[in-house]
Amino acid sequence: MPDHEPLKPEEVLAERLNTLLDVVAAEGGHRYTFPDIKQAVEARGLHISRQRWHYMRAGTGPMTPDTELLEALADFFGVPAAFLTDADAETPERVTAQLHLLRAMREAEVRSFAARTLTSDLSPETLLEIRDIIDETLTRQKREDRPAS
Repeated sequence: MPDHEPLKPEEVLAERLNTLLDVVAAEGGHRYTFPDIKQAVEARGLHISRQRWHYMRAGTGPMTPDTELLEALADFFGVPAAFLTDADAETPERVTAQLHLLRAMREAEVRSFAARTLTSDLSPETLLEIRDIIDETLTRQKREDRPAS
């Protein structure tokens, strides 16, 4: 029996759209805004309202049956349309690589924050212990996040 309920299609879509927005930002591009999305969709002769975009990103509205809209969004982000809606779809290599980069950047940020925050008040031995705890925690998290073979 699974540990958790499978995601609903609208939740999969929301998770994937938000992941793609993060990946684009990590690749050095600017953060896409609603006007960027709207312009790309309208270039395909389609329409998307701000409210619908919000529901799609939040996963709170009904799943859109508009396959043309989903295809336009997939093309905009450079991924297969199935990736947006199929929980079992393979994550494109580019997205996987950027997600790994984002995780590494977050880990470095945690270490840097701890170093800046704690260095003045703690002994070098205590700082090394804290570093080891952070490293162990991040390593354990990576193992838990890794898909089972």
